[in-house]
Amino acid sequence: MNNRFDTSAPDSEAKRPRGRPRKTVDERDDGNRRQAVLAAAAQLFRQKGFSATTTRDIAAAAGMQSGSPFYHFKSKEALLFAVMEAGMHTALARQAAAVQAHGHANAPADQQLRQLVQAHFDVLLGPGNDFVPVMLYESRSLPQRERKLVAQLISQYEALWVPVLNGLHASGQLRAPVGLSRLLMLGALNWSVQWFDPQKGSSVNDLVDAAMALFLGPSATTHTLSGDAARPSTE
Repeated sequence: MNNRFDTSAPDSEAKRPRGRPRKTVDERDDGNRRQAVLAAAAQLFRQKGFSATTTRDIAAAAGMQSGSPFYHFKSKEALLFAVMEAGMHTALARQAAAVQAHGHANAPADQQLRQLVQAHFDVLLGPGNDFVPVMLYESRSLPQRERKLVAQLISQYEALWVPVLNGLHASGQLRAPVGLSRLLMLGALNWSVQWFDPQKGSSVNDLVDAAMALFLGPSATTHTLSGDAARPSTE
């Protein structure tokens, strides 16, 4: 009986260990490729939804082979969690930078709230803004453990709002209960990702002014609104 294997193959081929094939240049986790996968996944999860997005879609958008995302993430669920985690860490970093840059602790409470609102809109609507919107609408697709971890990051982010709202409530500028005010404010701000269109003439500063006027009254507004351009489209 003839041997089916070619015993004349070079030793380096014969001794190659079995298992996962060697990574190609594009698959090596040098950081840049991982970030490309994250960015592509965030955009597709936001546009198509988590369930409708395949890893093949993500690989194609990142310019990689179809199986390459699995060199960076164990599963699509793990990738979803990584998107949300990255988004919340970015939100926390931007919030901290905004607070530090504007002397948050020594500012009047209404100015502290403006800083928080501005930072929040920057996270939601600024460049690379797909990560947090995915977190807002796809959290239920996460396993329970990862969902709790994301909830902890959200609580950490929202913690800075509570003393500011307490100060506004104590001064009489905020008349609603603090707990409900926090939920209503963040709910209103978060919904802007569904309708805001900078092509209609409004800016993020316009949104900040509108939010402050809504939450605390016209005296909290410092910029001139762009009128109808800041309104959501009804078309």
